[in-house]
Amino acid sequence: MKFGEFEIRPFVERQFRLDGGSMFGIVPKKIWSRFTEADENNLIAMETNLFVLKAHGKSILFDTGLGDCLSEREKKIYAVKGDTAMETGLKEIGLEPDDIDIVFLSHLHTDHCGGAVTNVSGEYVPRFGKAQYIVQKREWHDAMNPNERTAAVYIPQRLSALEQSGQLELIDGDVEIMPDIRAVVTGGHTPGHQAIEAVSDGIKVVYYADILPSSYFLKIAYVSGLDLDPTRTMDVKRRLYAKLLKQDHAIVFDHDINIKIGKLTQTEGTVAIEKIM
Repeated sequence: MKFGEFEIRPFVERQFRLDGGSMFGIVPKKIWSRFTEADENNLIAMETNLFVLKAHGKSILFDTGLGDCLSEREKKIYAVKGDTAMETGLKEIGLEPDDIDIVFLSHLHTDHCGGAVTNVSGEYVPRFGKAQYIVQKREWHDAMNPNERTAAVYIPQRLSALEQSGQLELIDGDVEIMPDIRAVVTGGHTPGHQAIEAVSDGIKVVYYADILPSSYFLKIAYVSGLDLDPTRTMDVKRRLYAKLLKQDHAIVFDHDINIKIGKLTQTEGTVAIEKIM
């Protein structure tokens, strides 16, 4: 999808499954099962949708999916299907890993940063050897010091490879990454969760990652049970909708299996999504 002088291209890194109750939190299964079917283990189908933003002669990758360094335990947790399609997905849009200039990590849960590294001769190394990895300082601190609740999704021994390589850039708060491309702290899902917003020729494209993991979560009250601060997530969604509905825009979804890029619409106060890709 082209917008102004910029272009954003999606690809699927991996198919996986997670517990439907965990994903939809307080929303009853009788309601969420209208959107997505659960299997005999109550798992619902999901994808790690990745996006490459081409702007100012640079290629910016939004998150890195599950990757190929998962432990056997993690493979069971995520019920992964097949191998990572990182290289093939990039190749489909004419890129190689070394063509990525910036890796924007919304947060450091395994399904968003597992592909940031790869294993070479028994050691973790950055998968994107020429890229700068952008992470919020608060998110990095929490990921490197996991607690009893977060230890399953924050893996310090993998993440430390980014710091050791010198490719890690920690930012603190809202930051302009380059002209018209901005990192925005959201909190909600994790305290250090961040979004990215890009604007060209008056058209705004936003990636709010797990604040809106799919179009099924458009309703304000539909918040993942995995969010650490659900009321913050709800507030972020309210403010985002109020802003986007007033301008030409698109929103990209990290886990939606049907809609990768869409546009918010509103009819009689109800927010819906119009599919673009």
